[in-house]
Amino acid sequence: MITTKYVNYKQVLNLSGFHLIWISLWCTLIAVLFHLFHWQWMTIPWVPVALIGTAEAFLVGFKNNQAYDRLWEARKIWGGIVNSSRSFASMVYAFDDRNEETSTFDLEERRKKIVCRHIAWLYAFREQLLVPTEWEHIRAEKDHHFNINHKRNRLIKAGFPDYGRTPIFLNKYLSEEEAELQSTYKNFATYLISQQAKDINDLKNSKAISDFNQVQLQTALNEFYGFQGQAERIKKFPSPRQFASTAFIFNLLFILLLPLGLVNEFEKLGDWGIWSSIPFCITIGWIYIMMELVGDYSENPFAGLMFDVPMLSICRTIEIDLLQMTGETDLPDPIASKNGVLV
Repeated sequence: MITTKYVNYKQVLNLSGFHLIWISLWCTLIAVLFHLFHWQWMTIPWVPVALIGTAEAFLVGFKNNQAYDRLWEARKIWGGIVNSSRSFASMVYAFDDRNEETSTFDLEERRKKIVCRHIAWLYAFREQLLVPTEWEHIRAEKDHHFNINHKRNRLIKAGFPDYGRTPIFLNKYLSEEEAELQSTYKNFATYLISQQAKDINDLKNSKAISDFNQVQLQTALNEFYGFQGQAERIKKFPSPRQFASTAFIFNLLFILLLPLGLVNEFEKLGDWGIWSSIPFCITIGWIYIMMELVGDYSENPFAGLMFDVPMLSICRTIEIDLLQMTGETDLPDPIASKNGVLV
């Protein structure tokens, strides 16, 4: 997540610098061919170009709206996880039937085990969401050896020492036997919630909590299953490629036709007008390509790039809150943004 009030020029150039270069070369080439080589035959009227640009603006706007909806839904899912995690931990520590068969020490150990396993679930779930799918930029560019986003992703991770420490967190908050099971289960986060349900049922069977308390805690676990399924739906179902690809193709077509229609209009201003068409052409093309890129990068909110939901920061916030509920005083530091980016 970008935390600065405005996107700085470095972030803009990282995102669209390559496109800005080829747009500049194309617009300059058309102006040179038109003026120096008198290739007037290649120009086209401005009206059809304007019609294509208008249609493309509607299509890109639709794509960006859908991308924003996916991004905002992802943020609401993690916001729900924050609230439900606090409620779940508070219920674990509040419910107590004062059963003589269960000692206070044993009950406290069970409570802390359940809360710590929930923290482990957070980090395990986050790690599962970061596994790249074949349509995300990281995976696609890796397959084609086009590593701009890989370099950017490595720079982001380098600023956050906790970014790739999920195994360490699992070993910290899980028993050794449970931590070793991560390689056994394809969906380890689902397994952890199922273990929570078993431990809560054991508390009910030992009469440490009432039947009603067990139902409330199980309802909270069902909410976590719901949040996990909602996030996995966004992760595993891409924005329909027929819309995304069509917008990209039309955008490319419009930018290629843009100087052919624009240079003819600027010629009416004289020789200097032909050359002044270049910056205007570059600006218009860059605006359209930026609109395309903003939607393209926002449609995958769990890709691990600077445009995504800051899952590491959210996990750390929940971790601190839950550890305080257990009485822990040695708390980790909150995740702070680095270079205007929070992950």
